[in-house]
Amino acid sequence: MGRSCQEPQQKLKNPPANWCRTALYEGLVPRMLRSVIHSASGRHHEAALSKIVTRKPCPVCHGTRLNKKALTSKIAGKNIAEVSDMDLVSVLKFLDNISDPKAKTMVRELHSKVQALVDIGLGYLSLGRGTDTLSGGEAQRIKIAKYLTSSLSDLVYVLDEPSVGLHPHDIKLIAQSLKKLKEHGNTIILVDHAIISTADYVVEMGPQAGKDGGQVTFTGTTYDELLRSDTITGKMLREKITFPKPREPQSWLNVNHVTSHNLKDVSTRIPQGVMTVISGPAGSGKSTLVQAFKQQVSDQDYIDLSQDSVGLNIRSTPATYLNILNPLRKLFSKANNGVSTQLFSYNGKGACPRCKGKGVMITEMAFMDPIVQECELCHGKRYSQEALQYTYHGKDISEVLNLSINDTLEFFKDVPDIYKKVSLLHQVGLGYLNLSQSMTTLSGGEVQRVKLAMELNHTGRIYFLDEPTTGLHLQDTQQLIDLFEGLVDKGNTLILIEHNLKLISRADWLVDMGPDAGKFGGQVCFEGHPKDSLNDKNSRTGAAFAAIIS
Repeated sequence: MGRSCQEPQQKLKNPPANWCRTALYEGLVPRMLRSVIHSASGRHHEAALSKIVTRKPCPVCHGTRLNKKALTSKIAGKNIAEVSDMDLVSVLKFLDNISDPKAKTMVRELHSKVQALVDIGLGYLSLGRGTDTLSGGEAQRIKIAKYLTSSLSDLVYVLDEPSVGLHPHDIKLIAQSLKKLKEHGNTIILVDHAIISTADYVVEMGPQAGKDGGQVTFTGTTYDELLRSDTITGKMLREKITFPKPREPQSWLNVNHVTSHNLKDVSTRIPQGVMTVISGPAGSGKSTLVQAFKQQVSDQDYIDLSQDSVGLNIRSTPATYLNILNPLRKLFSKANNGVSTQLFSYNGKGACPRCKGKGVMITEMAFMDPIVQECELCHGKRYSQEALQYTYHGKDISEVLNLSINDTLEFFKDVPDIYKKVSLLHQVGLGYLNLSQSMTTLSGGEVQRVKLAMELNHTGRIYFLDEPTTGLHLQDTQQLIDLFEGLVDKGNTLILIEHNLKLISRADWLVDMGPDAGKFGGQVCFEGHPKDSLNDKNSRTGAAFAAIIS
């Protein structure tokens, strides 16, 4: 493959016959590093290159990024790299032990910033944690903590679902932090479904999604007013948490003595043929435990429905993902005297000549995110004018693809081949999307539900889902619960990472991780029927149930 990238070009000992006598050999790997990976173009396309490049810690600094001189400077026996690798709770203890009066002002400032992160539930993170490895919820909480230590006031903060992916215990910490931010003289505007009870003023939009929404259905100054209202949210909030009788398991999946990440010698089990929820605070070890269970079953026996958008690009839509476009193209061809089906493909003959079927023009910027603009020729429709002149029941193919899922069901009620596939998206609560919406614009929860729509007709399989209720309203959550129970009734096993108490209460088995995050978690605090967690003082989820029921 070539020589080390640190070595100069070499003269070959046994060159081929057509090799110039004075020519030097650089080596394939060094040349790739120089001309592609380490070049200006390579830095610009770092995200694309990361898929084919393997990274490992530097053998000199061991990933600290610092030289020897920097690492020899120590405070209380710790260098800066060692402090950066500590969890934030340990950093607080480290700062408390610094007594030098010269550092008093700096220590006080550092202490207040780190304390704000701990107070908001991020004590398990380290200072050196890469921001690209943080979840959306973690990144948003870091921003909140940053503003908590600011002396600015009379500002307006707008947050979009800060409770996403958080356990009720973590949500309580967020609510307390937002209250502090408000008490500094600021205005907080939240889009959220889980922190409604802490609000001073509530605005509800609805009554449904898409074209059936967009109206203000309630405004009020107290949570109690919303509870008494006749709105969808008010009705759903009034519903009591119930614990149905658990189903009998068919068999059990066991993991024994798991030691990985923050799990230390963990042994537990999950029933098959029923619905199991793995809950616990963020960072408590839920995903690591699920990974251990996946290793106990073959790839053919389980369906992994993560929130990752692997393999998706700007051309991916719900219509392409569920293979709805093929029957749709045939339908348009048949309705227009046998015109070629290729004309109704925005990836082929029917594509807009300017944007090549993307619907947008993308301008790459050297050191910034690319600029995405709607195509001026097709105005986002993706298709050429030739393709758009053909219609079906008065609509061209772009207009059909821009219908919401709910409207598409009505439009194709007499076309079983299309109706059946579109109804799958409706079943998973995505009736407000349209068929041509780029998958790259969907949230992680929406991507996961599109994947779920593809897998609804199996029996005897194991489904792994990661926080399927992410971003859902209470009404949509109920629809998803009904769908899950239907899957279990078909003989499937559901294993969910979830924090929504309504969904957890309907599970047959609960594994509650904790008690906290990072090194303070990684333990099975409770396992059994969700109702029994109310009587377990070690269960964070049980405590959340008790608070709601009381």
